[in-house]
Amino acid sequence: MKDKKNIEELVNKYMSLPYTMKIFPDKEEGGYTISFPDLPGCVTCVESLDDIKKMADDAKREWFKAAIEDGYEIKSPQEYSGQLRLRMPKSLHQKLSNRASEEGVSLNQYIVYELGKAVGN
Repeated sequence: MKDKKNIEELVNKYMSLPYTMKIFPDKEEGGYTISFPDLPGCVTCVESLDDIKKMADDAKREWFKAAIEDGYEIKSPQEYSGQLRLRMPKSLHQKLSNRASEEGVSLNQYIVYELGKAVGN
């Protein structure tokens, strides 16, 4: 079993990592629900946007402490490199390349542009 000092050091280490936080309006009771997708079950509620930072930090801190004490594996926050390798049919590759040429941009720029439009960015 880990002693209190070791647990607190681990909690502080995890608290310094950039875990994604999602905030949803609570339409039934008012206020907001906060969750952390990489920390299953780590959820809290707040009445005001002003309370989000404190309540989110409290929820994460308690979640990390319980996970460490129970020996639960804590995953690192998901990170995105901004790169991916993609396979596609040759015909689609050709169409995209032609469109990029028509627009006077690189194939990469054109695909990023079209993907951004598709997801609303």
